[in-house]
Amino acid sequence: MNVSLTPELEKMVNDKVTSGFYTSASEVVREALRLLQEFDEARRGRIEELRKEIEAGAEQIRQGQYKVYASADEFMDDIVNRGKERLATKP
Repeated sequence: MNVSLTPELEKMVNDKVTSGFYTSASEVVREALRLLQEFDEARRGRIEELRKEIEAGAEQIRQGQYKVYASADEFMDDIVNRGKERLATKP
């Protein structure tokens, strides 16, 4: 496999090798790909969590568990007040 890097990325790879933390450019790239894989897995997990939260919220709406606000200001005031209440209960 042959990979082309921008001059900035090539310098980054070379700097990592020069630092002594990695013994070769290949090792730097392998580590970067491992980290990318971990990042992708974490992102997939977070997306799945968000889907579950959205579904839970949709179910609450279907069951009538929601509040209607008269205005955007009322909505924002409620958010701010609930946030203050949550912060006040934290140790």
